[in-house]
Amino acid sequence: MPAKAKTVLIWLVVIFVIFAIYNSPDRASEVVSAIWDVVVNAVAAFGEFLGGLLN
Repeated sequence: MPAKAKTVLIWLVVIFVIFAIYNSPDRASEVVSAIWDVVVNAVAAFGEFLGGLLN
């Protein structure tokens, strides 16, 4: 992907995120909370997997 296209795409995503947070902060916080839960569960599952390998 050309550098200019990548820069424009990143700016569009940033603008969209700011717009979404401004229009619906409650919903945005729910989305962030859901993403955080997925990350935490993935790390816990990976830790459990590594623990299983070591036992």
